[in-house]
Amino acid sequence: MPTNKIGQVVSSSPNSISVDIQDLKTYEDNKETLQIGRFLKIAQGNNDYVIAIIKNIRGSNTLDANKNLEWSFVVECQAIGSLIADKDFERSSSHLPVPTEPVFITDKTELDKLFLSNDKFNFPIGSLVLNKNIKVNIEGDKLFGQHIAIVGSTGSGKSCTVAKIIQEVVGINEGKNRNLGKQNNSHIVIFDIHSEYENAFHLLDEQKFTLNCLNVDKLKLPYWLMNSEELEDLFIESNEANSHNQVSQFKQAVILNKEKYNPTITEMTYDNPVYFSIQEVYNYIENMNREVIGKLDNENLPKLSDKSLVTDKKTYFEKVHNFVRTSTAAADKASNGPFNGEFNRFVSRLENKLSDKRLKFLLEPKKVDGTPYKTSDFEEIMKQFLGYLNRSNITIVDLSGVPFEVLSITVSLISRLIFDFCFHYSKLKHDKNELNDIPVMLVCEEAHNYVPRNDSAMYQASRKSIERIAKEGRKYGINLMVVSQRPSEVSETIFAQCNNFLSLRLSNYNDQNYIKNLLPDNSNAITDILPNLAPGESIIVGDCIAIPSVLKIEMPNPEPKSQSVKVFTEWNKKWLDVTFEDVIKRWRKE
Repeated sequence: MPTNKIGQVVSSSPNSISVDIQDLKTYEDNKETLQIGRFLKIAQGNNDYVIAIIKNIRGSNTLDANKNLEWSFVVECQAIGSLIADKDFERSSSHLPVPTEPVFITDKTELDKLFLSNDKFNFPIGSLVLNKNIKVNIEGDKLFGQHIAIVGSTGSGKSCTVAKIIQEVVGINEGKNRNLGKQNNSHIVIFDIHSEYENAFHLLDEQKFTLNCLNVDKLKLPYWLMNSEELEDLFIESNEANSHNQVSQFKQAVILNKEKYNPTITEMTYDNPVYFSIQEVYNYIENMNREVIGKLDNENLPKLSDKSLVTDKKTYFEKVHNFVRTSTAAADKASNGPFNGEFNRFVSRLENKLSDKRLKFLLEPKKVDGTPYKTSDFEEIMKQFLGYLNRSNITIVDLSGVPFEVLSITVSLISRLIFDFCFHYSKLKHDKNELNDIPVMLVCEEAHNYVPRNDSAMYQASRKSIERIAKEGRKYGINLMVVSQRPSEVSETIFAQCNNFLSLRLSNYNDQNYIKNLLPDNSNAITDILPNLAPGESIIVGDCIAIPSVLKIEMPNPEPKSQSVKVFTEWNKKWLDVTFEDVIKRWRKE
């Protein structure tokens, strides 16, 4: 039996164990260890112990016969697991301690057993905030093999935490490449909405660390890879009265044009990821909007201004035609086609999208030789996202230059392509009784911007794609790291699928309560400190760690560009002149 006894159990329930400390000296001698968030060891029979985390301490005093203060203390704690035979830690506790059981301080040797490093707990994550000598290792397979949520208010160190974890995965430490000459097989794709992360993985040339950064100028994301939902989100306004007709004719035009350019595919569908010409589809819709039907005997077909009849509407792809005028005269009788004049707004919208220079990465992507991407280039397009063009462990998709109106579609398309690749690759491996051996982690930075909790039609595409990964991705080797400063505004479906949580300081009351409700009951003891965490400190809870803990995660080196502007310092400098011409040129993409 240990000798560092401090008190005994006076009451016990599933959510709270009360420990009585009868004298001031015992409390003072152990004050450093008796802190909120630290651990106690409570006897459970002769060789086993319950490990409990301290969540509240209260003291009371009375006057003795000599009018001296006599102090006593009650420590409220919560059971989080069991130490079996004083050596093996188990997360469950089959029996709660009963009153009168002795309570002990946990020493460093026992804490090491809770946070030990071995073949299973093999990923270093930081050190305990309340005992910085205790280094914490977590179970790497359970951290990255399941979905992860990292939340924290602005300035809490969220971006640095994300960068440090990923640096550890790919072997970056203090600006050096630990995997120099022995690159590992990690595949990480980061949706970087504020262009922060490139700096965190940019090393000196001699370190030979290759980073794959896809900004709006380098990203090649051909529109023809979109599925029906994404295409309609981009080109069709669902609230227009004739949107159903727009959808039907647009769908027909896309399928016909795909058949034109891909004659070897026998069963063409709207969603097939094969090339079609969006310009030719525009021509088709414009012709349908102008169409006039000849009504003379044996006509009843679209009639062009040269009096020829259109027998195959695939000719509508070639150019915008002129049609005969409508007439009720017997000699040249003709009437408007079924959609004549109905698609004016639709045509105008298509024209505006196609002429928008900001959307060139999506609607006019070209290869180095200036030719457009075609169906045969699908492999190259997929390789850019998974780092196989330049053997890169990390692909940063810089979304900062992506126009807001197509942000959801861009995120949806990329995440869906990666999911579909992992799905089909996994199926090929399953046929050989093997598992996916190139798993991918998708990092959704500032996730509330494109997978919100509300059902806005603007974010429907990205929300659907990311939620699908959240629900099905683990089976096919694709997992999420969801990062947000406003967790209460992120899709509930996504957070419900996360098995591991790292929560940094949260100052918003709604966000605090939301995260508390998501975490398991045995973490209640430490979630009350969410608003008081220092930058870089986080509560970690989940399958990857033996017990809920408060950690200090080291700063990454190099750091992401996530620092806030020091406004008052800048205001106190001498007046600075700005070359507005340079700013405006970049703004206009000149």
